[in-house]
Amino acid sequence: MAYAPRPEHRAYDVVIVGGGMIGAAIAWWTARDPAFDGRILVIERDPSYEYASTTHTNSCIRQQFGTEVNVRISRFGAEFIHGFRDWMEDAEAPAIALRSFGYLYLAGTDAGAARLREAQALQARLGCATRLLTPDEIAARWPHISPEGVLLGTHNPVDEGWFDGATMFDWFRRRARALGVEFVHGEATGALVEGGRVMAVRLGTGQEIACGFLVNAAGPRAAALAAMAGLSLPVEPRRRFTWVFDAPLAAELPLTIDPAGVHVRSDGAGFMAGCPPDPDETDGPDDFRDPGDRFETHVWPILAARVPAFENIRLRRSWVGHYAYNLLDQNAVLGPHPDLPNFLFANGFSGHGLQQAPAVGRGLAELLLHGRYTSLDLSDLGYARIAEGRPLREPAII
Repeated sequence: MAYAPRPEHRAYDVVIVGGGMIGAAIAWWTARDPAFDGRILVIERDPSYEYASTTHTNSCIRQQFGTEVNVRISRFGAEFIHGFRDWMEDAEAPAIALRSFGYLYLAGTDAGAARLREAQALQARLGCATRLLTPDEIAARWPHISPEGVLLGTHNPVDEGWFDGATMFDWFRRRARALGVEFVHGEATGALVEGGRVMAVRLGTGQEIACGFLVNAAGPRAAALAAMAGLSLPVEPRRRFTWVFDAPLAAELPLTIDPAGVHVRSDGAGFMAGCPPDPDETDGPDDFRDPGDRFETHVWPILAARVPAFENIRLRRSWVGHYAYNLLDQNAVLGPHPDLPNFLFANGFSGHGLQQAPAVGRGLAELLLHGRYTSLDLSDLGYARIAEGRPLREPAII
């Protein structure tokens, strides 16, 4: 017997599970397309977003990626930020701030230097302003940064740094609602599959919501949602730590990625640093364990060696967030599953979701409405590579 929703259960053309930055972007892009005249529902388990990856991000954008599709995604992301008011089509929409202090990648080995040269050549070919820097050039440009142990660096001062992701997120939701998108508080607990299609999603309340398409934008919970539909997705939650501190340094600091695996940047009048745990292994999506003494015993010594002014700091606050980490290649998984074509992935961003949301939201809307990408081709990030075990590895993971 074919599935049919009960009269009290509503049906939607598109149901998006996950109302964070990615889910909100997909909802807005879809609703604004003149080709769409249906109904969209966004299901979010925590409408306060207190523990969401979106609100635990450092909100940065960069052009310095090592795969062409990611560079192109970032190029559009910067374009979108600069034209945000026009894209929103709302006179009250604000400009989105973008503070382009750039990323400074530092290589301490011959292999690391070779990767930077290869990435810089790719980025330059695609129109980025990334340049190679010798240790002497780094010391001359940023005398407060020690070039000790550095063989080569890269830096891009254009459209790379911090941006106001919180405002972008707010306006994605605001404009989506204005266009008729419905947001509900609920948790997906099951998916009803029949005849090679997802027919409905079940909520914890027992309610079943029929759907034309089901979009997985569930962040660190993406694999669990895929499993509800009988699908496999190699994405898992990984904790990431952030610390904000003051130091006796008046100069601006680019987002500096030390070869030891710690990164640090200016943050207003202070500074922000981050790193993964050791060992870096899967955590539950509700695991926000404190990093303990990792700052004092690991991060601070690395910071002080790279920036001597950081020998004297005052720690102000810290937090724990999650990457939705793609175990295969640390790249996003986008688009339909070949065996379940109305189940679409938007997962596994491995720390890049906030900055990639404009391009990903547009791309998923194109798949939903037109069955193909009509602007930026994101097909390299499709599920086929997951099924085939064929990684498209992103080397520039922070």
